[in-house]
Amino acid sequence: MPSAEAPLRGTCACGAVSFEVTAPFETAGYCHCKRCQRRSGTLWSFNAIVPADGFEIVAGRDHVRAWKPPDGLPKAFCEQCGGHLYSDGGDSIGVRLGAVDGDPEIRPKWRQWLESAPDWAPVPDDGLPRFMQARDD
Repeated sequence: MPSAEAPLRGTCACGAVSFEVTAPFETAGYCHCKRCQRRSGTLWSFNAIVPADGFEIVAGRDHVRAWKPPDGLPKAFCEQCGGHLYSDGGDSIGVRLGAVDGDPEIRPKWRQWLESAPDWAPVPDDGLPRFMQARDD
């Protein structure tokens, strides 16, 4: 797992923004909500949650922009390439695992917002706990 001694690094698509995760992830999973679908252009996003003090932007902070939906957490992205980086939950950060370099040393533990998954693309039967809306933890 990431630590201060062995941080997990990540960047946006163009490299203008880079970050480090310096604490172990608490959980990780797939979100199938319509918002994630539209933000990412994919059918789900893979995210891992870390305490806020275990996440730091180390370069390009001036390129980070955020979109705050009316009923959700702010979603941070690079202003230059649009690369998705994280969501800011205040005391925790939802890191977009597609932006990390290397093994985050956590595997998916759940799927949430399955009521939003499109009927034409079946959700894999991978044995993960499934939640029709947000997970309960």
